[in-house]
Amino acid sequence: MPQFPNLPEAPHDITSLHGQAESAVINAVLWLKLGVETVGATIIALGILTAGWLLVKALVKRQTADFTAIRLALARYLALALEFQLGADILSTAIAPSWEQIGKLGAIAVIRTALNYFLSREMREERHEASPEEEVVSRVEG
Repeated sequence: MPQFPNLPEAPHDITSLHGQAESAVINAVLWLKLGVETVGATIIALGILTAGWLLVKALVKRQTADFTAIRLALARYLALALEFQLGADILSTAIAPSWEQIGKLGAIAVIRTALNYFLSREMREERHEASPEEEVVSRVEG
């Protein structure tokens, strides 16, 4: 069984039905947490690859005047990944953590929530700023 720091170990009395059930629940939650963290990390990787591809396309076409669309694409991926990472943190609290672990998880949750809030706000502002430009461009081209 893999060792996870700062999480409770399986109960020592695994011969009893209660001990076996508790051990199974702890293992299931740890695997679920690992899966959710993996999904979050995969989303970040996809966002980086997508933004990188958009950047390369913009550089090749010499359309480097405004990177707002690329930033918004990356921001969407990061916001979604932050939600998954926060979900993984919440799963950590399901396994009878100590007060120290709750404090650390609380701090991480606050930081991730704040990051997500400011990222979402910036995306909203960028979208509103980009909208008038898109209207002008569409009128000129149309």
